[in-house]
Amino acid sequence: MSIEVMLIIGLGVFLIAFAFAPLGMGGGMLFVPILHYGAGWAIDGRIIAVSLTLTAVVSYGSGLAHRRKGFVDDAVVKTGLVGAIPGALIGVMIVTLLGSHLDTVFKTLSLAMVLWAIIKTISKMHVEEDERKAVLGRPVKVFALRMGAAVGGVLSSVLAIGAGVVYVPIVRTFAYLGPRQAIGSSLHFMMAVTPVAILAHLAVLPSEAIQQLNSDWKFLGGLAALAFFGARTGAVFGIKRLSEPAIMRGFLTILVLVGVRYTIDLTGF
Repeated sequence: MSIEVMLIIGLGVFLIAFAFAPLGMGGGMLFVPILHYGAGWAIDGRIIAVSLTLTAVVSYGSGLAHRRKGFVDDAVVKTGLVGAIPGALIGVMIVTLLGSHLDTVFKTLSLAMVLWAIIKTISKMHVEEDERKAVLGRPVKVFALRMGAAVGGVLSSVLAIGAGVVYVPIVRTFAYLGPRQAIGSSLHFMMAVTPVAILAHLAVLPSEAIQQLNSDWKFLGGLAALAFFGARTGAVFGIKRLSEPAIMRGFLTILVLVGVRYTIDLTGF
C-alpha cells in the first residue's frame, strides 16, 4: 500500500470518527468500505476485527464525552446489555459459519438494517414535541429493549459496526429516551459490546490473518489514534454546536448515503 493511500485512509478514518461520534454511531458502516475499497482488503474476519477496533475507539472517545455531560442512562444500558453481549457472541459464530459467503450476506443485511433505521428515524423526527414529552418517564419495555439490543449485538459482530443505527432507535422506541441520552446510551452499548466481539473474532481468526494484523500494527495503531482524536473532537463539537434536530438530520443523512452505497453494490449499477 502506498503512502498516499495510507494518508487518504487515515484522513477518511478521522473524518468518519468526527462525523459519527455526535450521532451515537461508531462508524463501522464506513470503516469497512474504506478498508475494502481503499486498502483492497477482503471482507473477512480480519477486516471485521479491525473495523470493530476502530469502532470501539470511537465509542470510548465520544462516550466518555457524553458521560461528562450526563447524556447516559445507565439503567437502560445495563438492561440492554443482557441481550446485546450474547448477541455479539452469536454474531461471531454466524461469521465463522458463513465463510466465503460473508460478502453478499454482509451487504444484504447492512442494507436491510439501514432501511429499518431510516424508517424509525424519520418516524421519530415527525413526533410532535408535546407527544415526545408525554412518553418520557414511561416504564421501559424490558423484553423489547433486550431483544432489540440482542439484534444490535449480532449485527455488530456480523457487520463490523457499533450498531448505533440499531441502538439509537431501540432506546428511543422502547426506553423513551430523548435524542442526546439515546446517543450517549448507544455509545455505552458499544463500549461494552465491541471489545467482546473483537476478542471473539480474534479467537477464531486463522493464524495467517493474525500474522497480517501483526505486520500492519503501525498502520492500524495510527488509524486508531486518528479515530480517537476524531471522535473526541466530533463529540465535543456536537454537544456544544449541534441542536437535537440537526443531530438527527445528520444521522439520517449518513444512513441514506450508506444505503445507496450498498444498493449499488448489490444491484451492480
